[in-house]
This record gives sequence, C-alpha cells and structure tokens, in this order.
Amino acid sequence: MSGIVGWGAYIPMYRIKAETIAEVQHADANAIKAGLGLTEKSVPGKDEDTATISIAAARDALKRAGINKKEIGSVYVGSESHPYAVKPTASIVGEALDIGNTYMAVDTEFACKAGTATIQINAGLVGSGMIKYGLSIGADTSQAEPGNALEYSAAAGGAAFIIGPDKESVAILEHTCSYTSDTPDFWRRAIQPYPSHAGRFTGEPAYFKHVTEATKRILEKSKMQMNNFKYVVFHMPNGKFPLRVAKQFGVTKEQIELGLVVTKIGNTYSGSSILGLAAVLDIAKPNDRILITSYGSGSGSDAFIFKVTDKITKAQGKARKVNDYIARKEYISYPQYLKHMEGIHN
Repeated sequence: MSGIVGWGAYIPMYRIKAETIAEVQHADANAIKAGLGLTEKSVPGKDEDTATISIAAARDALKRAGINKKEIGSVYVGSESHPYAVKPTASIVGEALDIGNTYMAVDTEFACKAGTATIQINAGLVGSGMIKYGLSIGADTSQAEPGNALEYSAAAGGAAFIIGPDKESVAILEHTCSYTSDTPDFWRRAIQPYPSHAGRFTGEPAYFKHVTEATKRILEKSKMQMNNFKYVVFHMPNGKFPLRVAKQFGVTKEQIELGLVVTKIGNTYSGSSILGLAAVLDIAKPNDRILITSYGSGSGSDAFIFKVTDKITKAQGKARKVNDYIARKEYISYPQYLKHMEGIHN
C-alpha cells in the first residue's frame, strides 16, 4: 500500500474581484457572484507560472515529509498551462528541488484532473516497489478569453504531494477508481491562446455525470457510505457544482465546507480538487477518512479514499497552510490583471 507522506500548496497573492471584471464586461456583479458562488479569484504574478507554483508547493511538501529528497524516484506535474509546449515542467521542478538525476519525469494533461492522475500513477509505482517516493503535482495559471464567462473563475494555484510507503504516510490511500468518456465539453487547440467551452453542456453530461459515477463506484468498491467520511472534496469549477453533487449524496455542510476553497480563490483547474484536499489535511486528525473526486473535461473523474494516520499532527505545523495563502492577498485592477495574464502585448 501507499499514501501521502507530505503535502504542500501555493496560491499567488494577487486577487481580482468579480465586480472589477463585471464592471468592464458591463455585467451584473451580484448576479455573477450568486450564479458562480464566488466573489474573487487568484491571479499569478508576472514572474509566476505553473513551474514556479509547482516548485513552491513541492518545497512545502518536502518540509512536511521530512524525507531524503534524493530518494524521490519520479516527478509528475499535471497542468493544462505548462509554460512550454515542448519542454517538460517536471524536469524544471526536479532541477530546482535538487533531487538528483535518477528520477522519472513526465508532464500530464487531462484538463482539471491532471493533478489527481499523477497521484494514481505514483501510488502504483510506490505500491509496486519500483520507487520509494514519488512527487505528484497539480498546478495551473488558467487562461480565459477577456469577456468570456470563464474570466470570473479561471484562477492560479496548485498543490504537491509526496507519495510513499503506507507505514510513513500521514494519509493512507485505501481505494481509488476512475470514470472516463469522450465528452467534449471544454477544449483548446494547440495554436489557440484561450480555451473554448460548450456552455451548459459542461454541466449534466460532463461534470455531473463523471463526478457522480466515479463517486458511486468508489463507494461501492469500498462498501462505505458518506457518513463514514469526516471530509468530502469534489472538483470545484465554481461554488455551485460541488454543492449540488454534495446534496445528491447527502453530504453535510460540515463535511464539504473546509475543502471548498473555490469560493475564495476561484477555479485553479489542475490544482482545484487537490487544493481542497490539502486544506483538509491541514487540520485533519488521526483516523479521519477523506473522500475526494476530481473532474477533468474531455472527460473523466478520479476518486480516492484516504485514511489519516497519527503522523498527521506533527507534519501539519511544518509548512504554510492553504488558508495562510488564501489570507495573503493584494487586489489588482483590470488593466493590471490583463498585464499579469499577458493580455496586453507591446
């Protein structure tokens, strides 16, 4: 078996309010906030990208893990905003962390579930004995075309997890499963700067079908019910979708609200559901069980059940918490936002 040995997160300090965007788009800010269930989002600094976010989160994960970093046998970075079209982010991260040269390095891409896919990969590698530790990361500086509805939610941030043996884990991976289909609800061609989406189609046949099916399957596989879990995290494209799924499964407010970080920072895409997981690990207690289900357009969901161990308490105080990054913020104007997102070209 395998599990999470250490975890870390990073969220840029810059924020833009929904009403700031709405004013430029001549939209009703109150209607936007009510419709999406969020009030502001994180924005990367001019010198921040998926690589820098990944490195910062990984450093915190290493602090909590307390391992010899030279024993990391793989680095996987999941994102849909890798800084290079042809050049891996994973090797940049490995070099910055100085973990040596004898590790596997691969970038993954599956819209917003590229990060959870790396956890499954490393769990398999550790469980098989191929490697001792694996570094799994999901991070994005998500793009949205100016004037598009996505502009209110597309945010920046990420989380990193050291996957290792269960005997060293702060949270043991008890079960995982996936549900996948070819459902084209969101896409971006290679030469296009911004993604396209299928509007309302992204809801029922895409997000809701895959998240609910993956969740149903892991409950059946584990023979557990929702009341077995202290915390539940669903992928958060906005503040409304995960609450709707929660209601369907009878998840309580107390189970889901801690991981619902989207309401404060927006949708960090590959970092979304795993930032929720990181926020839960920041305060979880021994023997708590956590259910997390991600979602990635195109389409698929990965579901996981973790059981927290007594090693969690010591690890929690070794690095910044998700809420520390959320609280650290500076608001910017719309022109500043465009510059940060390279929307203005000289």
